[in-house]
Amino acid sequence: MDTDRTQQEIIEEFAAFDEWLDKYDYLIELAEELPPIDENHRTEQYLIQGCQSRVWVDARYQDGKVWYSADSDAIITKGIIALLIRVLNGRTPREILDTDLYFIDRIGLKENLSPTRANGLVAMIKQMRLFAMAFASKEN
Repeated sequence: MDTDRTQQEIIEEFAAFDEWLDKYDYLIELAEELPPIDENHRTEQYLIQGCQSRVWVDARYQDGKVWYSADSDAIITKGIIALLIRVLNGRTPREILDTDLYFIDRIGLKENLSPTRANGLVAMIKQMRLFAMAFASKEN
């Protein structure tokens, strides 16, 4: 499934909720479903700078595709990273770098986050793209 289809699914899922409290509950559900990150990756090396909460992200490159794992000590943030992983996981570095993550605006996520959490969202996306850039440079 391509990134547009995945993003469209997310938009449709969030459209089922009228209130942002219900959308936050859904983010909590997504957080609880996120597979745990390897304990060895819950270190400073994998910690994203610029997040109010602690967020760890790792990526591995296998068979031309990038596979992410992540965790956070804040449940809403963990739900947000679960959405990003859902869209970007199993894609080529080029696909990740070319993907416009429009679902974030369409579901109203950015405007319903505190400024510090919105900054954290930007930092998470930046780190995920940096991993993709590093893997892309290894391809060439």
